[in-house]
Amino acid sequence: MSDYENIIVETKDQVDWVTLNRPESLNAITTPMVTELRDYFGNLMENDSTRIVVLRGAGRGFCAGLDIKASQARTYEQPFSGGMGFQGYLAEVYIRMRRCPQPIISLVHGPACGGGFSFVLASDIRIAGESSKMNAAYIRIGLSACDMGSSYFLPRLVGTSVASELMLTGRFINAERALSTNLVSEVVPDQDLEKAAETYINEMLATSPMGLRLTKEGLNMAIDAAGLEAAMALENRNQLMCSKTEDAKEGMRAFVEKRRPKYTNA
Repeated sequence: MSDYENIIVETKDQVDWVTLNRPESLNAITTPMVTELRDYFGNLMENDSTRIVVLRGAGRGFCAGLDIKASQARTYEQPFSGGMGFQGYLAEVYIRMRRCPQPIISLVHGPACGGGFSFVLASDIRIAGESSKMNAAYIRIGLSACDMGSSYFLPRLVGTSVASELMLTGRFINAERALSTNLVSEVVPDQDLEKAAETYINEMLATSPMGLRLTKEGLNMAIDAAGLEAAMALENRNQLMCSKTEDAKEGMRAFVEKRRPKYTNA
């Protein structure tokens, strides 16, 4: 799928800038949007030209969560998704976000609610605009707050106590508190979000392609590792793989020669 309607993908210097593009509804999630996100993130595994993904929302907010009106109207055909219907269909997006080897930077402004909040949680780096406000909205509409990976991601990011508070109440967390709880890396004026992302992008693009991808994989695996030995076994495997590449040799030469390395495909 190349002609997306609900998301915009712009590629600049090995970085995909992905914009959720339903601004008239605060980028609320619909079945067509999910179809496009599943396709996009699913294809990244075999994509060696895109090294980083930046995810953001068009208009006044990041993503207001599920488009409840469209969902109730049954505007779109119900997906099967292994028998789980739309529930499993949307859930696969977050799995593909974590599975893809490219680091994902989320730029959050305005509301990021429910499934939109989970887009933020499933990213690798989160930068908040001053207007941002996020919540696990599910519990406010008669559902469990444990949805779309929130019960997995949130405690690992902010700890069980803060996660319990946010999920049991559905209350919003603003930019200032998101920073103090380590949910986001920094807070900037909304108009400076793209500029703030550039710093992270430039530093990551200065790394070797394999090293960057295997670092994301290693972090993913280590978080759920059975213990230190299991985590170190994966580290050893990844390091041996990297050390055999020409990029590793170039990185060491550049260090000795005090210059920026010239990596392959970088």
